[in-house]
Amino acid sequence: MTLAHPYALLWLLLLPVLAWLKGRRGQGSAFLYSSVALVRPISGLSRSRAGAILINLRWLALALFIVALAQPRLIKGESNIKASGIDIVIAIDLSGSMASEDFEEKGERVNRINIAKEVVGKFIDNRPNDRIGLVAFAGRAYIASPLTLDHDFLHQNLSRLRLGLIEDQTAIGSALTAAANRLRDLQSKSRIIILMTDGQNNTGVQPMIAAEAVQSLGIKVYTVGVGIRGKAPFPTTGFFGRKTYAMMDVDLDEDTLTKIANMTHGKYFRADSTDTLRKIYAEIDRMEKTDADVKKYQHYDEVFWWFALPGLAVLFLEIILGHTIWRKLP
Repeated sequence: MTLAHPYALLWLLLLPVLAWLKGRRGQGSAFLYSSVALVRPISGLSRSRAGAILINLRWLALALFIVALAQPRLIKGESNIKASGIDIVIAIDLSGSMASEDFEEKGERVNRINIAKEVVGKFIDNRPNDRIGLVAFAGRAYIASPLTLDHDFLHQNLSRLRLGLIEDQTAIGSALTAAANRLRDLQSKSRIIILMTDGQNNTGVQPMIAAEAVQSLGIKVYTVGVGIRGKAPFPTTGFFGRKTYAMMDVDLDEDTLTKIANMTHGKYFRADSTDTLRKIYAEIDRMEKTDADVKKYQHYDEVFWWFALPGLAVLFLEIILGHTIWRKLP
């Protein structure tokens, strides 16, 4: 067991001092008499211990609350792992054109964003020792997940990505800038951006200006053009709510994506099928490998309630006893 806030236990040292000060001051008088002769008939009665028990219950409850405040927790365990020393930011296009269903999975049409998320998820699973972050972009670019070794957290954020979260358009340059800002201050063996898009830049920072900044930082960019060539089937809703398809022109700017990759010593890939996209990520996975020893700690189990709940129970007991069988006057 460990404590998240061990210094909170210093408050326990104040309890004996407070108890001594309270005992020295004594309890306030319930009744005032003009003469002690008036109470002489009851002077021989033994003193009740009820008051002492009640005050001790109060001190016990306070002590339990202080321990709960220190936030005790159980360590699930720790293990030594191999960390690659590679930091990766994956930028995923969430523009409306990613709804095109020009990919197939098990014989059924799948839209671009869903297959992209599936392939990225498997890529994350294959690189458990890398710090990976996510950038989502359309008309603007946002950090969807900071760089982290906690890939469960990463998967949670990846699953939240969906079309319509960001105003439509395609800000490739802004996505590069946002990804580079997450990597710029890191001292890593290798810093990589994987940028996936199916369109061309039409808002935000100019892509080649962003690429120059990325190159100056020594960050490598792999660009992935998503979708088939020519026309792509875009789902629409027809009469009676039936799903139909409209053929949409593909406007992928392969020239710019190739220039970005070449300028930063990366590589451009074209993913026009589910199998091709998986092979692209498998190739990136093979190209970027290195090892270094680090120590990684697992999650904690918070157990502050082991002390908070008994503290509440003791406090309620003291209140109930003080207002019933050991009620004092007035």
